[in-house]
Amino acid sequence: MSETLQTTDLAASDADLLAQTAIAVREAGSALRERFGEVVRYQTREELMRALAANDDTALDILCPRLTRLRPDAGWVEDELDGGALPPGEWWVVDPAEGNVNHLHALPEWAVTATLVRENQPVLTAVHVPLTGETYTALTGAGSHLDGRPLHVSQTADLGLSIVATSQARPDEDEKVVRRVGSSITAMLFDALVVRTAVPATLHLLNVAAGRIDAFWLFAGARADLLPGALLVTEAGGQISDAEGGPWTPQSESFLAAAPGVHAEAVATLSR
Repeated sequence: MSETLQTTDLAASDADLLAQTAIAVREAGSALRERFGEVVRYQTREELMRALAANDDTALDILCPRLTRLRPDAGWVEDELDGGALPPGEWWVVDPAEGNVNHLHALPEWAVTATLVRENQPVLTAVHVPLTGETYTALTGAGSHLDGRPLHVSQTADLGLSIVATSQARPDEDEKVVRRVGSSITAMLFDALVVRTAVPATLHLLNVAAGRIDAFWLFAGARADLLPGALLVTEAGGQISDAEGGPWTPQSESFLAAAPGVHAEAVATLSR
């Protein structure tokens, strides 16, 4: 079989795999939606962690067997807060309840994500937002889509006319990163039209891919927070880098996703 045919077959296989992955995240999202609506009360960090774990387990009980059946030899990233490079091969990077704290507080900004990473490159991703019923998908070389409709980043070419966003990197972040986040927000308040700050990161990145907002940045951050959105934005025509404008990898200490027309301005603002 020729190399061209092998490549074509692999692409077809990945497209089928993405379709099945989208079904899995929708099923997990439906299970989480059944648990949504009342604010979950907790008085201690231990009670909070138990409540978060209960949501995670609800989704993982669906995702684990389905995704493992789809790719039996793929590894599984257990810690959604992990960063850095993965070992060689294929890995499922899953956030079973992205925005889990929002879910516990009866806030609508949460989702279920599943991304297949091959040799440290995201190949496909599916993100389901249960409260809107939307499913965002991306496949390397085949574009980004919202329920089958192609996505495109914005055409904005002026940061002063842009809506931008950032997010808390992770709980218990070190002081240096927290202060850097604060100074970056201040800088953007001077240069951008509107600055949004909220969790989770993935939902901001969906909006960048869909052209609703123009840039998103983050310092530090977890692998599961950024890989789905990075692929969605890239396949929608956006530009991904670290905050200094250099190449981004999961080992990077910062992240920037932007419409091409405002990327350079965003880098300049974040570098001040």
